[in-house]
Amino acid sequence: MNNAQQDKHRQVGMNCHAISCSCRPLMTIVAILILVFGALLLAQQVIRRAKGAETPKSPAKTPTKTDPYQWKSMFDGKTLKGWKVPKFGGEGDVLVKDGTIILEMGDSITGITWTGKLPKIDYEVELKGMRVDGNDFFATTTFPVGDKPCSLVVGGWGGPVVGLSCIDYYDAGDNITTQFLDFKKGKWYQVRIRVTKTKIEAWIDKEKVVDLLTKDRHISIRDEVDLCRPFGIASWCTKAALRDIRIRKLKPQEAKPKPESKK
Repeated sequence: MNNAQQDKHRQVGMNCHAISCSCRPLMTIVAILILVFGALLLAQQVIRRAKGAETPKSPAKTPTKTDPYQWKSMFDGKTLKGWKVPKFGGEGDVLVKDGTIILEMGDSITGITWTGKLPKIDYEVELKGMRVDGNDFFATTTFPVGDKPCSLVVGGWGGPVVGLSCIDYYDAGDNITTQFLDFKKGKWYQVRIRVTKTKIEAWIDKEKVVDLLTKDRHISIRDEVDLCRPFGIASWCTKAALRDIRIRKLKPQEAKPKPESKK
């Protein structure tokens, strides 16, 4: 190898050495960055685990208990779900319209009967009724008093009679509960009935129309409303509208007999 070739190889070696030396600081920096990045990732994982350990677990949700004494709706405002339409003979059509149950005028009685569960004692029921057309009862309600049926007649005997049928074999037109009210066509009336072990009470709007101690009383119904048992609402030769039908069990303190006032 001549001197020129030796000088060339010597120059190449020096260049490689120079390149190698210049790359070492860059590699060191890259290595440091990798270590720092790895440390940051590890730190984030530690922080996340620590936060997870500090966050208390949500306690298991306790199922919400339904109040057994709250009002329960008996009409959904859309269908006759829970009701059946008895075939009395000569009855009018029954339909749901604009959130109300319509009892069309028939040749005799038209009504609906509840098919669901029902308390027999210590309960109260409410509904709103309207006499749309006709001149007889429009929201007569048959209900249980223990194992016996009874009816609150609303607007019977040509329009004004309110009372229980039957008490001691006498119907609402001629017994201890008979009253007379002026019912207007096209007006809503709230009917409320309360039954306890000792009493039947009833209100039309805010007026109390029945306050009957049931001890030693014979309680029954007229044959015409037999298909409304155990709970039903009916009209007689009258077009009626019904809505806001609901029922609830009485709380023990509500059902407890109240002492009679001393005279």
